[in-house]
Amino acid sequence: MSTTTDRPDPSGLAADLGAVMRPAFEGAALAETGLGKYVAWLADRGQRFDSYRDLWTWSVEDLEGFWTSMWEYFDVPGSPGSCALGARTMPGANWFPTARVNYAETILGSIDDPDRVAIVGRSQARDTLELTFGELAEQVRRARAAFRALGVCKGDRVVGYLPNIPEAVIAMLATVSLGATWACCPPEFGAKSVVDRLAQLEPRLLLAVSGYSYGAKEVDRTAELQIIRDSLPTVENVVGLSYGPHEVSGAHDWTSLLEQQSTDEPLEFEPVSFDHPLWTLFSSGTTGLPKAIVHSHGGIALEHLKLHALHLDTRPGDRVMLMSTTGWTVWNCMVSALMIGASIVVTDGNPFYPDLEEPWRIAAETGVTNFGTSPGYLMACRTESMRPADSFDLSALRTLGVTGAVLPPEAYDWIYEVLPAEVYLNSMSGGTDICSNFVSGNPWVPVYRGELSAPTLGADVAAFNDEGAAIVNRVGELVVRSPMPSMPVAFWNDVGMERYLAAYFDIYPGVWRHGDWVTVSDRQSVVIQGRSDATLNRGGVRIGTAEFYNLVEALPEIQDSLVVHLEDSAGGPGELMLFVQLTEGHAMTEDTVKALKGVIRKELSPRHVPDLVAAVPAVPRTLTGKKLETPIKKILAGAPPEQVVSPGAVTRYDAIEAYRIAASV
Repeated sequence: MSTTTDRPDPSGLAADLGAVMRPAFEGAALAETGLGKYVAWLADRGQRFDSYRDLWTWSVEDLEGFWTSMWEYFDVPGSPGSCALGARTMPGANWFPTARVNYAETILGSIDDPDRVAIVGRSQARDTLELTFGELAEQVRRARAAFRALGVCKGDRVVGYLPNIPEAVIAMLATVSLGATWACCPPEFGAKSVVDRLAQLEPRLLLAVSGYSYGAKEVDRTAELQIIRDSLPTVENVVGLSYGPHEVSGAHDWTSLLEQQSTDEPLEFEPVSFDHPLWTLFSSGTTGLPKAIVHSHGGIALEHLKLHALHLDTRPGDRVMLMSTTGWTVWNCMVSALMIGASIVVTDGNPFYPDLEEPWRIAAETGVTNFGTSPGYLMACRTESMRPADSFDLSALRTLGVTGAVLPPEAYDWIYEVLPAEVYLNSMSGGTDICSNFVSGNPWVPVYRGELSAPTLGADVAAFNDEGAAIVNRVGELVVRSPMPSMPVAFWNDVGMERYLAAYFDIYPGVWRHGDWVTVSDRQSVVIQGRSDATLNRGGVRIGTAEFYNLVEALPEIQDSLVVHLEDSAGGPGELMLFVQLTEGHAMTEDTVKALKGVIRKELSPRHVPDLVAAVPAVPRTLTGKKLETPIKKILAGAPPEQVVSPGAVTRYDAIEAYRIAASV
């Protein structure tokens, strides 16, 4: 790790950041929230807290007490056993070592209202579908019986090649009810990307579609599905789902398979250990095999109950829509809203068809209370001067969740200009690694402009300097100093935990290093500057790439951007390159370059004026939306693209050559 000079962070401490956009909930309003009810429950048991910081401090100091309270407060089905934490070390924390639990049972084990809607399916390939909790339980019962008949049992792996449709939720719940492990890729993934992920698991059963609808376009994936089938030799059976005009040949038919199941076999849930594999999520996998991140039944159940009820303020009867595909951790988080007694809205196809307003339109028509989306979408709406609350009835909307990238400060201004003032903007950051958030808003703290409000309960978050000391109001590495139940059980087939240790514990022994570059303020709010492996370091001063993007992409002529710093091995300043995708109607001119450099010089520092400014056709991203900062950096340093980036794992792979050409001029 390179040596740096600690410096005050101009992004986190600037006067225009940190302004209160919405005050914290108080009094009766706080008491109505999930967090308020939990705090009152604790008070009834003699544990009183006067502020969120006091509550958070207890949650990270008394890990056993806090996580046991989660089990008791939410009345999780199954037995917590006699001990909450057998070992506090990282890695290797042994949570609830004698517990028995099943994630599916937390959703379907004790339904209070079987007639309440559980899933609303909005599709571009079929009519809108609604399933009540009773109907969902029956579908899961039948799917579970079908999977058993096909030989699936505890410890097996079931995988999907499925869009975000109700059947994906049903198949996942049926799988984990058996104690088998679930993994899924969306059909927009290329065959190689799917095989790189799913073949690692040696699955026994595959569920798939052979195509999908993307707005008005039908996308046939028959050839890709055949490659996937041929590349998964351990698969004994394939179940095909009819989806629009697309049919799967040579496979069991989903509908027929479920209809054949006897009504005599009850819905049961295999009791498994707390750390039993629940599902496997995958890293971006821009090169090589993606990390297969294994999560546990107990860890995810407790973490997602906390996340939804206490941080997202998801309430029984709410309606939750998170814009995602089945290949992103956000999908798994969305499904867990069912544990609270909320319903979920699942959407497939082109999210912006027939126009950019479609997500807001669906939210209004389905009465969404909790809407989750990306900064990119919100900034696109802002660019179009959209005013969603003027066009649609968003009176049900209570929480707007934002994750996946840094939300620029100006987006906060726009949101509170065009949405009802009572909407709670919750900007969050976490990762596939924990299938949740490290930092997030919550009703007990204000919404600060350009900042994430606070660490989540049970997440012992800090910013470390190079020496491993916690720092405040200065840029550092985001670390977690105490274990969390939803930290991965393991990486699949990771002999000796070598990849696991290298991913999180290579810098600070016994402390989780997440790889984000952050500032933690003295009031505990957080500003994320970007990934630490892509941080710009010139003359001992680090600046996160997010600072560049917030500045550059606020300019009307810039649609998207990517910045890369190639270090000088001799210790010089290196070469800083800024690539921009121009908005339609703009061209790269000397005036454009001059204006960009002038803004950067004024707002960041003279050291961070780029040596090269070049226009490119697009900014390639991973399939979960992250810019290819580090891969592009490696390519510009001389690595062959095919050794750095898998074409099927990124968008706009064809644009990469433009970066090489621009950098070589």
